[in-house]
Amino acid sequence: MELSAVFTAAPESGYVAFNPETGTTTQGETVEESLANLREVTELYLEEFPLIMHAISPFVDNL
Repeated sequence: MELSAVFTAAPESGYVAFNPETGTTTQGETVEESLANLREVTELYLEEFPLIMHAISPFVDNL
């Protein structure tokens, strides 16, 4: 499964990492550390709240 990661520079120092699909957020001193932390927190989140992928019918206008 591929998920997104959005990185922003933290005001103090380091980086904030955000996953928009789950809403998980974390930080680290480097982009690499932020990504590792985001992977860990997102895995823990998905253990409790798995994403449900639904096939959307082409005949449905609005859900």
